[in-house]
Amino acid sequence: MSEIKIIAERRTEFGKGAARRLRRDKKVPAVVYGHGAETQHVALPAHEVMLALKNSNALLALQLDGGVELVLPKSVQRDPVRYTIEHLDLVAVRLGEKVSVEVPVILDGKIAPGGLLEHVHDTITIEAEATNIPQSLTLSIEGLTVGDSRHAKDVALPEGAVLAADPDLVVVHVITAQQAVEEEPVADVVVEGAEQPEAPAED
Repeated sequence: MSEIKIIAERRTEFGKGAARRLRRDKKVPAVVYGHGAETQHVALPAHEVMLALKNSNALLALQLDGGVELVLPKSVQRDPVRYTIEHLDLVAVRLGEKVSVEVPVILDGKIAPGGLLEHVHDTITIEAEATNIPQSLTLSIEGLTVGDSRHAKDVALPEGAVLAADPDLVVVHVITAQQAVEEEPVADVVVEGAEQPEAPAED
């Protein structure tokens, strides 16, 4: 995918108070690191960042100090209630450089009647050029029957990408309805009047 241009500005104030002021101004505090360079502290426009991160493994082109810095999101901190972006860790990348990323796996086709499909891993790790990371990967499940599985090695990869995950990692398998019931977790039952174990003392 092509890079997404975002205007960045340097941060000179730090700490919780400074971060709160940035967020009130609809900006997101972020750090950029990588390639042995000194960590850069920047502020990014919140709305543009939110839109950009709707794309898996979005490649951002930060326009900073008259230059352009290519970065990939490494860690995204969100507000647990509002789910707004609170902070970003960004890793600098270079043209032609290969990076290791997790990419969503999209299932294509239908399994045979009588089975239930379990999507065990919905992402797999691949290595690809930073400027050519696929947004998703496709795995065919057409005609799978009970007992069949598909593994990471069965996922179609675009040209230039290589599998970094265990080739035998199970991505999907087909089970029976009975197996699905047996795998349901059983909740703890509390019987009124029964003696309960004491909770461990807090440190």
